[in-house]
Amino acid sequence: MTERRVSFKQALNDLVREGRASGEGLRQFKTTTRPMGRAKVDLDKALRLASELEDSERAKRRESAS
Repeated sequence: MTERRVSFKQALNDLVREGRASGEGLRQFKTTTRPMGRAKVDLDKALRLASELEDSERAKRRESAS
């Protein structure tokens, strides 16, 4: 980067473009899906639930630190 006097971002972009242009070693990426079953919690309120769990965990840590 210093030798070419380019930013990290530019060097990374150039490297990615070179790799994509060569096409060497490309293979299709595929993931398999698995059924997870029905949700046990109403996911519409998942953020609120996560916040409540985090708040209770913080309260426990504060109590134990005191």
